[in-house]
Amino acid sequence: MDAFYASVEQRDFPEYRGKPLAVGGSPTGRGVVATASYEARKFGVRSAMPSRKAMQLCPEIIFVSPRFDAYKSVSSHIRSIFQRYTDIIEPLSLDEAFLDVSHDKLGIGSAIEIARQIKKAIRDELQLTASAGVSTNKFVAKIASDLEKPDGLTFIGPSKIESFVNNLPVEKFFGVGRVTAEKMKAMQLFTGADLRKLTEEELVRHFGKTGHFYYKIVRGIDEREVQPHRETKSLGAEDTFLYDLTTIDEMHKELDTIAVVVHKRLLKNQLKGRTVTLKIKYSDFTQITRNHSYMHPVDDLDTIADTAKELLNKVDLANKPVRLLGISLANFGENEPKPKKPRNPEQLELFD
Repeated sequence: MDAFYASVEQRDFPEYRGKPLAVGGSPTGRGVVATASYEARKFGVRSAMPSRKAMQLCPEIIFVSPRFDAYKSVSSHIRSIFQRYTDIIEPLSLDEAFLDVSHDKLGIGSAIEIARQIKKAIRDELQLTASAGVSTNKFVAKIASDLEKPDGLTFIGPSKIESFVNNLPVEKFFGVGRVTAEKMKAMQLFTGADLRKLTEEELVRHFGKTGHFYYKIVRGIDEREVQPHRETKSLGAEDTFLYDLTTIDEMHKELDTIAVVVHKRLLKNQLKGRTVTLKIKYSDFTQITRNHSYMHPVDDLDTIADTAKELLNKVDLANKPVRLLGISLANFGENEPKPKKPRNPEQLELFD
């Protein structure tokens, strides 16, 4: 979907149409932008940007609070449109999914035509626009879906995949975040063609196990299937506060509130997790995570809240105001984990 949350707001509230809009964040400078309208993106505003930065770039920007019930309702309708064409659907989020249309329920016979019909149905029934990427594998289709936004449709056929990947900037590759992209560029690796010059062994030596994946991807090889029943890896909630928290009592109170949300989500999804993770973001936007694993899965509210608070108590918070706290559970299932050697807690981006 194109600027999904913002587009829904502009559809439902005419006074926002044609204006720079941010869903999430606030005019006080607290919080971060969840989605920006295309009018705001022209000024450089983007998702995950601090509100303060968004206001600097676009002083006229309008902030609105998210309405997740509305977005979920629209997402459910979109899913019903997908199901007219295929049952092999892998949702990535409320506004994005992979579709395997090799099993063509309507006998249309063309993936491009199916994409056109889906886009038209979304426009006609929901007054929203979507962009589609069509190709022979997930990696290329995903990248293609971003190329002609908004309201785009891009087809990358088998004969075009090699040149497409060769010209692709390294930051567009799966698994290449900001830090990895900077490392690659420091090695004079700017495009897929540059990455392709390295052997698989060299890629693994420089980038770890992900190097195996890079080696295949730069050759247009992606054998991952569309998974209609993706396993949930983690479930959590977090909150950015109107003012920085400075006392442990304030933080404990907020963790109790967040734990209630996590508990409800676990019950709704009938999940129990063995690993409880606490996320802390400080006022300077640096962040850490701390976690604790149990031998048996847990889902009760007291255990979730108490574990998060115990993890917090072990963190040095001296002169470090906190702007965000989050709790997540992972490691679902009934199997007991294998004993691990003690190690320092990892700083993982579980919530992003």
